[in-house]
Amino acid sequence: MKTLGYYNGKYGELDEMTIPMNDRVCWFGDGVYDAGPCRNYKIFAIDEHIDRFYRNAGLLDMKIPVTKQELKELLEDLVAKMDTGNLFVYYQVTRGTGIRNHVYPEGTGNLWVMLKPAEISDGIKPIKLITTEDTRFLHCNIKTLNLIPSCVASEKARQAGCQEAVFYRPGGRVTECAHSNCHIIRNGTLVTAPADNLILPGIARAHLIRKCKELGIPVNETPYTLEDLYNAEEVIVTSSSNLCLHACEIDGRPVGGRQAELLETIRKALLEEFWDATKEEA
Repeated sequence: MKTLGYYNGKYGELDEMTIPMNDRVCWFGDGVYDAGPCRNYKIFAIDEHIDRFYRNAGLLDMKIPVTKQELKELLEDLVAKMDTGNLFVYYQVTRGTGIRNHVYPEGTGNLWVMLKPAEISDGIKPIKLITTEDTRFLHCNIKTLNLIPSCVASEKARQAGCQEAVFYRPGGRVTECAHSNCHIIRNGTLVTAPADNLILPGIARAHLIRKCKELGIPVNETPYTLEDLYNAEEVIVTSSSNLCLHACEIDGRPVGGRQAELLETIRKALLEEFWDATKEEA
């Protein structure tokens, strides 16, 4: 299959799939999701992603209709049906199906899966960023389907000829990007926003922090500001789709380029971890 959609046991090419109009996602965006890369038919960091998926569903009292192990086996089985093993693997659970009503329906949720061909960037080419005020709600730590502010910010970035938008809160605190985490190198230290309710604690973020500690690079998980961002020695953007990108421009201003060797050490270490975990079987 070139693409694959799955809904509660049924699957097919994405453009052939349909869902009930009364799925709660249609009325309220009532669901959570997770996603990650796959290479050579091996889903990277699958256990970490599934753990986060179940944790986020639990925070919103959603009942996933399968166990963690069943979901893992399902995803691996669906991946095996694809024409290519280099994929973006996306899955979500919605609260269920029922006539539009703000209160929750009874029963378990609806499970969705989407697979499409995708490649991980090697992170060599720098990206351009814009900044925009973070007007999202105060549950950014939960990976919900309510992504309108992120969509608006992503479109602003596209129109500005940039690849991502960096959110900041009143007072100038940088939180994260529209669909990535954002970090800086300051005085040779990785500085990343704390994993509070204002950011999604990304799996790639966790790998970045862990790898920096392994490499002996200091890590500081404290808030930082727009001024810190503009003056950073390097600006790093991470996500499960792109494990380690770096910025050369923010809001039209040149940034970074002052810790190139350290940045390259981090980039190579993260990519090598990914290549090794997803290498083709001999």
